[in-house]
Amino acid sequence: MAAPLSAERLLKALKDEGVRVVEYRSWRTHNRNSRGPWGPVYGVMIHHTVTTGTSGSVDLCYGGRSDLPGPLCHGVVAKDGTVYLVGHGRANHAGSGDRDVLNAVVAEKALPADNETNADGNTHFYGFEAINLGDNKDPWPPVQVEAIVRASAALCRAHGWGKDGATSVIGHLEWQPGKIDPRGPGITMKDVRARVAERLRHSAGWSPASSAEEDEMALDANDIRTIVREELARERDQQAKRTLTIDNVIPAAPETAAKGNTHATPAQWFTYLGKFVREIAAEQGAQGAVLARLAQGGGLDAAEIQAAAEAGARAALDRLGAALTDQD
Repeated sequence: MAAPLSAERLLKALKDEGVRVVEYRSWRTHNRNSRGPWGPVYGVMIHHTVTTGTSGSVDLCYGGRSDLPGPLCHGVVAKDGTVYLVGHGRANHAGSGDRDVLNAVVAEKALPADNETNADGNTHFYGFEAINLGDNKDPWPPVQVEAIVRASAALCRAHGWGKDGATSVIGHLEWQPGKIDPRGPGITMKDVRARVAERLRHSAGWSPASSAEEDEMALDANDIRTIVREELARERDQQAKRTLTIDNVIPAAPETAAKGNTHATPAQWFTYLGKFVREIAAEQGAQGAVLARLAQGGGLDAAEIQAAAEAGARAALDRLGAALTDQD
């Protein structure tokens, strides 16, 4: 019998393992304990979100959907390797799965094929949702997979699950028939389990020693571009919605206007288009600044990425403002 870790012990275990953690809202008391038992716990389950963008994905996993209340996991693993804690206690992530799989996890034996849904996984598994579309095209940055490995190893270490902990970490696709997560270029559960096993042979603070392995874990230019594009696209969408509301333009204005919408005046359209141009300039400037920093100095951490993007966006907007002034 394994009692779930307290919020403090969970947080400490993750940090000791070298996981970069963000505590999101009231995660310590956010759970579905009123709907069923939480514990005993026997393992860790890995999922993908089928979403893009950190902020929206974290908010979704915290609050849930209209048909499935949150939390939808205990932690969300972002593309940059940050783990956002969104719940502590029972969470709606595993659902019903195969009892033979559960028995194998408890006994720390090889997993059988999942072909039934006769056991409640929300009672017995910690859950991590990794931000990925799950379309078998969206890449898994090495730092994101490393965060999954470290978070899983942290819980195995804290609970003393096996000498290698391998069978205590499973994918959603190994638990419930018909599920496919996690999948995509850069991740397999076989590899995750092997890396968890390797970590558990060392102390919690261990990292691969060779520079080649460390370089592999760093974000490359494509990873940076993907992260920046997702975040800026989300912000641009939010800004566009605010602009349309302020200007009394229907949110689907371009499509609606083509069908004869008479509510949008020329002045409103110019206001909307002007803001849209500024948003594009900011996005291009931010991407360029981050990639330039990457080319000059190698890897960047999350704070450096954000700082470079913000500086690039401000510079691009300043240049746009100067250009517009010159045209007056």
